[in-house]
Amino acid sequence: MSNHLYPLASLVQIEQTPSREDGIPESLEEDLRAYGCKLIYQAGILLQQKQVAVATAQILFQRFWFVTSMKQFGVGDVGMGALYLSSKLEECPLRMRDIINVYDVLLQRASHSIGPKADQQFRYYPMSYFGDTFYNLKEALVVAEMQILKRLGFNVHVVLPYNTLVNYLRLLGLGSNKEVCSRAWGYLNDALQTPVYAMYQIPTIVCASILLATRHLSIALPSEPPTCWWELFDTLWDDVWSVSGHIMRLYRPESSEETQLVVGMLTKKDVRRWLEENATVLPRP
Repeated sequence: MSNHLYPLASLVQIEQTPSREDGIPESLEEDLRAYGCKLIYQAGILLQQKQVAVATAQILFQRFWFVTSMKQFGVGDVGMGALYLSSKLEECPLRMRDIINVYDVLLQRASHSIGPKADQQFRYYPMSYFGDTFYNLKEALVVAEMQILKRLGFNVHVVLPYNTLVNYLRLLGLGSNKEVCSRAWGYLNDALQTPVYAMYQIPTIVCASILLATRHLSIALPSEPPTCWWELFDTLWDDVWSVSGHIMRLYRPESSEETQLVVGMLTKKDVRRWLEENATVLPRP
């Protein structure tokens, strides 16, 4: 699988993303990426969208932040644009109006969770289709879709890992182990909330999901040279271990302060306000 068909971020982009150049800490950027992917996933469920389109949207979302700063575009807006674009790419189109409605619900609920009435039950207040909210969200969606295409150079080819996982498990003699298959499949889905699909090739990510699944189930695989199981799939241990770390980071406990910070930075205005209040580096020229 060549990088030409499956574009990956360069080492320079990985070490210093545009958001980090603008002063957003690495940990906060990763949390915002993960939350943006959660919104895409939740929207996909509410819209009854196919899993393949939701996964494609999350991967495009992650790629976008290697070429653009969160200071320029909001996480929520780009999520809408990615979901709308992926629905066309995977030939299961969604209506723009439906996406806007669903994201309005999700954003209202997120705002409620950090507001003064967070301890009260959330109640959704529908927006007016002739009001500013609808037209602002519509404009944000259209702009986000165009910017994703433009900044990714129209290279929106996405390879999903599920067929590869099935083949690898069969080769390892685990194809009939339902628990291993289920856990590894789940880890692949969890990895969509991390940048790994824009950093590593699919075989590496699949091997990481198998590693996590077999270790958590205490299933031994050949791991001593010259019979290391991951070498069967032309992957490097350091890369597999790195991807595993990205996935397991999602399971770390988060404080209420961290959650409130992330939820309060879903728009570019919120990000710029936070940067002004916590400026530690000079902005990019």
